[in-house]
Amino acid sequence: MRKSATSMAEAQFAATQKKAKRALTEIEKERQEIAKRTAKLRALRLAKEAADKQAAEEAAAAKPRARKKSKPKATKKPSRPPRVY
Repeated sequence: MRKSATSMAEAQFAATQKKAKRALTEIEKERQEIAKRTAKLRALRLAKEAADKQAAEEAAAAKPRARKKSKPKATKKPSRPPRVY
C-alpha cells in the first residue's frame, strides 16, 4: 500500500520539526555551558580583584606615610611679546 502525498509530506514535516527541536536543545545546552563558564570566570576575577585590593590596602597601611616636602615657590617668568610675522 502506497502512502499518499499528504501523509509523506506530514512525515517529512514531522521529521524536520524533530530535527529543529534537537538543534534548538543543543544550542540551549551550549548557551548554558557558556553562561556557566562565564559565571565561573567572573567569580574568579572578582575574587582576585578583592584579594589585590586587600593586599594593596595592607601594603599602604604598613608603609609609613612620608611628609610632603614643601616646594620653593617658583618665580614667574616674564611672558614674551607676541610674535609678528
